[in-house]
Amino acid sequence: MKKWLKEDYSFKITVLSIQPNNEPENHCRNGHEVGDEFICEYGCPNGFCSKSMLKLFPLMEAVRSGGDLSKLGGSDKYIMEFDCPDGVVRFKLEVFENAK
Repeated sequence: MKKWLKEDYSFKITVLSIQPNNEPENHCRNGHEVGDEFICEYGCPNGFCSKSMLKLFPLMEAVRSGGDLSKLGGSDKYIMEFDCPDGVVRFKLEVFENAK
């Protein structure tokens, strides 16, 4: 792969909890565990749930286009928690501006 564009933002996704008892067995099909962290810039992070990416990608695009996650329910311009589409895993998204 040959990246030709320097991305303006990096994203860190952290698994906060897994319902109902923080155990992935019989709950999270992807096997995420509390404390798992994923880092990416544009694409889907390696090992991250592709189904959860459906919810993550629009948040990433909002930031890339100058949006503020606090206006979408986040706790800060660059911090937001969200649930996977199944409602089993709770994630925290943190955004970092890359050096120009």
